[in-house]
Amino acid sequence: MQRDCDQRDRWGQSAHNLGLLRTRLKQGLGLPARELDATLRIYCGMDQGRGPAVLVTGGAGYIGAHTAKALHSRGYTPVVYDNLSSGFRAAVQWGPLVEGDVADEERLVGVIGAHRVQAVIHFAGLIEVGRSVANPDLFWQVNVAATCSLLTAMRRCGVGRLVFSSSAAVYGQGGRGPMETIAEDAEKAPASPYGDTKHAAEWMIAAQCRAYGLTAVALRYFNAAGADPGGAIGEAHEPETHLIPLAISAALGDGKPLTVFGQDFDTPDGTCLRDYIHVTDLAAAHLAAVEAPFAPGVFEPLNLGTGHGRSVLEVVKAVERVAGRPARYSIGPRREGDPPSLVANPARAEKLLGWRAAHSSLDEIVADAMRWERGPRYGAGARQFRVRPRPSEVA
Repeated sequence: MQRDCDQRDRWGQSAHNLGLLRTRLKQGLGLPARELDATLRIYCGMDQGRGPAVLVTGGAGYIGAHTAKALHSRGYTPVVYDNLSSGFRAAVQWGPLVEGDVADEERLVGVIGAHRVQAVIHFAGLIEVGRSVANPDLFWQVNVAATCSLLTAMRRCGVGRLVFSSSAAVYGQGGRGPMETIAEDAEKAPASPYGDTKHAAEWMIAAQCRAYGLTAVALRYFNAAGADPGGAIGEAHEPETHLIPLAISAALGDGKPLTVFGQDFDTPDGTCLRDYIHVTDLAAAHLAAVEAPFAPGVFEPLNLGTGHGRSVLEVVKAVERVAGRPARYSIGPRREGDPPSLVANPARAEKLLGWRAAHSSLDEIVADAMRWERGPRYGAGARQFRVRPRPSEVA
């Protein structure tokens, strides 16, 4: 056990030292981020993707793939562990892919040992609110029981740093006014089994921190959106349930109108308010959480967002503005499990991680998402053939 604790301390100290070195070089040399990271790799003798190994469960999925790219760019080796039930092999471009299920404890132990994993970022899980209402038992099995298997495997292998992909769904509405932002100590009143399972997983992780000295950060993010600006990876859920790609499809695709679920909420225009955050900002926050100098035994939940809520109809208008054409929509009934408003207070993440959303204006999010939707490289099925060109693009 002492050897395991020593391993945790070495990981935390080395990651902390790397972060400090980067900050001091930035202050002293005034280099742009890209040149700064290249300088760091030369200084540390760390070529891209050959540094400490970080296990990324669910790394073939949307946020996981963007985080793997960010890890690789900083010099880490992202080891993607995914059963490919909803992820894509083609999204794994910056490190090895190991196929496996998070519920398989023995498989995890073997992978962690073989790759000398020193930290884990845990994305793998089910995310659809409506599906959780219809099949709550499945969500408890995947989001809670399988997370327990991962925690046990980490403890057996002496891995002492976890970054957990949590959600703003742990809050629900909780008696909060529609325009109020949410701090980490706000009342927890999940409005769906999905939120229940994320909250339960946090409890379990916090207990492991107290009992075994695990260091863990639970990142409660709000609405991930956008895509890699270079177009290498993007959002490719099948079926797609997220607002921005569906609104883009309504504007550029087959003309099928978007369904807006409810226009009778206690919000300025009657539609739900959400805090949209660019997926590259989320990836940067996960990297910062891996490197943050938290002590053994610490469990730190942190909100990731912009602090500004956008309504469904504001998103539709942004899509129309960027696309230069209307996005047809119809108003449907409320969707069970949807709170009127979820908007982050991200001050604590800025304080403890030195992180702030830098690319999360609605127009930037929509522009990057639209670039991906026009030419998806994987997982979009027939969607890419439904995207109609602008009139000016027709010869």
